[in-house]
This record gives sequence, structure tokens and C-alpha cells, in this order.
Amino acid sequence: MVHTVSNTDTDQASCCHVPPPGEPLRVSRNLKISLALLLCLIAVSFLPQLSALNASLLGYLRLLAIPLAVGFLLGGAIDYLVPEGFIYRYLGKTGKPSLFYALAGGFLMSSCSHGILAIAIQIYKKGASVPAVITFLLASPWANFPVTILLISFFGWKGVLFIVTAGFIAIITGLIFEALERGGYVEKNNVSGLEEGYEWEKIKNFSLRESVPGVLRGSLNLSNMVLWWLIVGLIAAVLIDVYVPGEFFMQYLGPDTGGLLLTLVGATVIEVCSEGSSVIAFEIYDKVQAFGNPFVFLMAGVVTDYTEIGLLWTNIGRKTALLLPVVAVPQVLFFGFLYNAFL
Repeated sequence: MVHTVSNTDTDQASCCHVPPPGEPLRVSRNLKISLALLLCLIAVSFLPQLSALNASLLGYLRLLAIPLAVGFLLGGAIDYLVPEGFIYRYLGKTGKPSLFYALAGGFLMSSCSHGILAIAIQIYKKGASVPAVITFLLASPWANFPVTILLISFFGWKGVLFIVTAGFIAIITGLIFEALERGGYVEKNNVSGLEEGYEWEKIKNFSLRESVPGVLRGSLNLSNMVLWWLIVGLIAAVLIDVYVPGEFFMQYLGPDTGGLLLTLVGATVIEVCSEGSSVIAFEIYDKVQAFGNPFVFLMAGVVTDYTEIGLLWTNIGRKTALLLPVVAVPQVLFFGFLYNAFL
């Protein structure tokens, strides 16, 4: 049985609803609408006068397809194969160990910031605490192996500095959320009955024939919760990419206070995935020759991403969603100013 946080908000409850094994799988209304909008946009983009829109849209789809597929499949595997008690044991209890386990999990994941959303929601459903989920969300997009290689190739030794700082911010934010949770200022994942007997039967009696449909079922459940938010973010990013001149960002994203704040605004609206954002961040670095600006662009793209905040709002709660940028953005800006001043 999947344990979820009780909530009187019917929208949130329906978003987190997981059909029992005997119930037919259905594609949610939100996912149907968002997919229809995306397909219409793709069809329209093939008009000759919209070739730029077509190139941007298909480019983003190529960039996102594999990371998202990996993210949803991993989330489905967690849903079907990982016992609830196992997640609770390592990520569900209050204290620093859960946060460091979440940070380590972020290093092991090889999915972009949006693929990670599917996995984060799944481990929350399995009993992970809210501080652990927040730590995992902030660490995973930049601390995973593929992006580590990408950042080092772009920024040299500064890429390592970026990854270490991202992990530091993830831990500090998790610790602050633990304090907020103790004070009742954020939602709490009220799992119960998972301390004993970690339900290892499913792993002991592993069957490939049963596991494949189970993993796919879990992936579809996640898609109903997550994918429509990602499609909304993708459409917004494509429109910005095509119709907002790139010169605007390069001209105004300087290393001063105004430039960093505008970088923060730009990251909020155009962040799509960690790999794609890394390329844009390097272009900013190449033009302004200041490391703080690309750092703010990349890190703020995660902590202010509207798709991420929307998913936290509908799956965990509005307090957690609203407090994430409040807690994390000042830390990001602090390091941005620090790196512009000394690097």
C-alpha cells in the first residue's frame, strides 16, 4: 500500500491517487490536455514561417526525451520494487543522516532536473521526509555523474566548485526545512507502521514477468502526476527561446547586482533541464566572464522552476512549495555575489 499525506484539498488528493492493482490505468485529464497542446504546437511549427519554432521545439524534445524516460522508468521501478519501509528507513526519519543519504542519492542519479522530479515525488510517496525530498531535489540535477562531466568540460575546475556548492546549499536547505517541519511551518509526510518489517518479500520473490508490467504501471502513475507540468514548462521555454532575443540576456546579465537579479529572473522562466541549462550558462559565462552569473542561472533555475514549485504544491503542499525559493534563493544569490567578487 502506498502511504500519502492526508489532505483536505481534493485536487491534491486526486493528484496523488495511485490506482490499486485491480483498477484499470487511465491517463489523467491534465495530461491529455497538455499532450494535445504540445501535439498542436508541433503540428503548427511545421509551417514554413514557423521554422524557428520547429527547430527549437524539436531540439528541446531531443534533449529531454531520454532523461525524462529514464526518470519515469526509475520512478516506476521505485514504485514497484522498492519496499516502503526501505525508503522510510533511510529518508523518512528526521535528522542529518537522512539528508546525507538524500545527497548521496542525488550523486547516483543520472537524470536531468525534470526527470528527477518524477523520482522525488515517488520517494515522497514511499515515505521520504519533506527535508530529504528537498535535499534530493536540489542536489540531483547538478551533482549527478553526467552533469558533473558536462560542467567540468565547460568551466574547468570551477565546475567542481559549482557541484560542491550545490551540495552545500542542498544540505543547508534541508536542515532549515527540518527546523520548519519541527515548528509545523511545512507539511509532514505522515507515514505510519513502517518502522518494523521492511516488506522484503517483493525483492526476494522477484519475477521479471511480473516486474516489467509493474514498473510500467508505476511510470504511468507518475506521468499522470508529473508529466503535464513538464509539458507546460517545455512550451513556455520554447516560446521564450524563439521570441525573446538572446542579445537581451547577454546585454543585461552583467556581473553587478542588477545583472545577477536579472539572471535570477531569466533562470526562473527559461530553465528546462540541467544539460540544456548548462549550455546556456556557459554562453553567459563566455560573454560576461563572471562565474557568479552562470552559477545563479543554473542553481536558481532549480529552486525557482515553476514546474518544480507546482509539483511540490500539488503533491506535498503549498507551504513547502512557497518556502523552497524563500529559503534557497538568498543562499544562491550570496554565492553568486561571492564568486563574482573573488573569481
